[in-house]
Order: sequence, then C-alpha cells, then structure tokens
Amino acid sequence: MSKSIARLLLLSSIAAALAGCMPQQGGREFLEQPPTLTPASPTALDLENLPLPKRKLDIAVYQFPDLTGKNEPNDNVAVFSRAVTQGGASFVVDALQRAGHGRWFTVDERGSLNNLLQERQLVKATRNDFEGENARPLPPIRFAGLLVEGGIIAFDGNVMTGGIGANYLNIGGNVNYRRDTVTVAMRVVSVQTGEILTSVTTTKTVYSVGLQANVYQFVSLNKLLQAEAGITRTEPTQLAVRQAVDLAVYATVMQGAKKRLWSFADPDGRALLDAYVAHDAVTPISLEELSKRKIDG
Repeated sequence: MSKSIARLLLLSSIAAALAGCMPQQGGREFLEQPPTLTPASPTALDLENLPLPKRKLDIAVYQFPDLTGKNEPNDNVAVFSRAVTQGGASFVVDALQRAGHGRWFTVDERGSLNNLLQERQLVKATRNDFEGENARPLPPIRFAGLLVEGGIIAFDGNVMTGGIGANYLNIGGNVNYRRDTVTVAMRVVSVQTGEILTSVTTTKTVYSVGLQANVYQFVSLNKLLQAEAGITRTEPTQLAVRQAVDLAVYATVMQGAKKRLWSFADPDGRALLDAYVAHDAVTPISLEELSKRKIDG
C-alpha cells in the first residue's frame, strides 16, 4: 500500500513538472489565461438599466484621487504599493458613460485637458500654415454644467479576522478569513454657482479567504505520509472600488431626481425613485425587482 501511494505521488510530481515546462496549444504557457472584459456586477447592471432622463447632462471629471494614504497591507514585510487603485477617475468616467446605457451623461474630457488643448493648437497652426486666412476654425470645446468631485476616502484593513479548523486522527483542515473595507465619496457641483448639488458616500467590503487541508499519517510501522493542500481567494480591490463607484453614481442620479435637479422621462423612473426612497435608500433596486414588488403587493 505504501509503495502505491509513493508511486502515485512521484508520478503526480513528474506530470506537474512536465506540464509547467511544456507550452500549451496556441503558444500560451501553462495556466496562462487570455484577457477578458470585466464582468458586470449587480450594481453595474442596475446602473446601466436606469430609465431615460428627460435630457442628457454634460458633466466633467478632473480627478478622483486616492485620499487614503494607505499602503498595501502586509503582516510580514513593509510594502510601499498603494492599497487601492490610483485610477479612480477612469472608473468614474466609465460609470457615468454606462449610466442608462450612455443616455444620462455626456462626459467631457478633463483628465488630459492639457493634451487636448495642445492638440487643438497643433491643428490650428497646421491649418493656418496651409490654408492661410481661409483656415477653418475648430469648433469650441464642449463645456460642462456639472463637475464630479470626491475620491477614495478610506481603506480599513483587517476590520475583522478569524478562522476555524479541526483535526481528527492527524487529518484536518482550517479556514481563515479577513475583511477589509473601502469607502468612496462623490459629490456633484454646479459650475455656474459652485453649489454642491448632491453628495453620497458608499462602502464596499473586501473579503479574503484561505482554505488549507493536511494529512499527517503513518501508513506503516516506519513510513510516514504527509500531504498538504490549500487555496486562497482574495477579492480584487480595484473591482471593489469600481462597484463602490457604480453605486455612488446610481445614488447620485437618484438623489438628483429626488431634489428635482433632473428627472426621468417615463413613469418607470418615478416608480423606481419612490421605491428607492421608501425602501432602498442604501442599496439600488432594479426595474425587475420593482415589478416583482408590484406583483406581490
């Protein structure tokens, strides 16, 4: 019996080593995965399925910085990588463009405004050189009536940690977990008056879970079998930030509609707003869930 187990372990090790050295079909290495589009979360789907507005809004995002000042948490060594993404503005722009399948906001480029102005100067100078006085002027840059401000304001690591494990006859396993939280603040400012029109804060929990199993058993008088296996699953922090931003944009739309800063174009939007205010002031509600409530009610 011991020889069979030893032979099985040896063959498994050889197979794993050979698989790691051999390129796979199509030229990809072992365990290499092709790039994929980021899957939409339930919050993202609710944001995309927002009903039509009465009119589309011009909005601009200059920056959406990391205000936490936190480095990536590590219990063993000092790590100087940031705990959260430094590209928050890209997430905000993406969320604004996806709101209502792109029918809620016209997002004006402001993150690379200097590049845009420099390119316009280049176009203008080239036209003047070749066309002289008859050079065609560029159309004016689109301006925004609203500004998005805010940022990633908090990252709290190890908010809760714990685990559980058990062993019986030298065979056992354990599970450990850790909970972190990331917080996003977003406000919409009127360009004409400087007034803060809406302000929302969202929090997303980030879980890390580790599972480990082990065997430590004598298979004969002087032969010991020892085996270990484990896996760790950590939710990507950037996806947590993205979901928090999606919820912040969704809540911003609802708050603005509640304050009559903008409005929905159809009755479904009004019913969605009433349900959000009455029952779901913290989490979004989809049109499908709203229909279920009407049927159940």
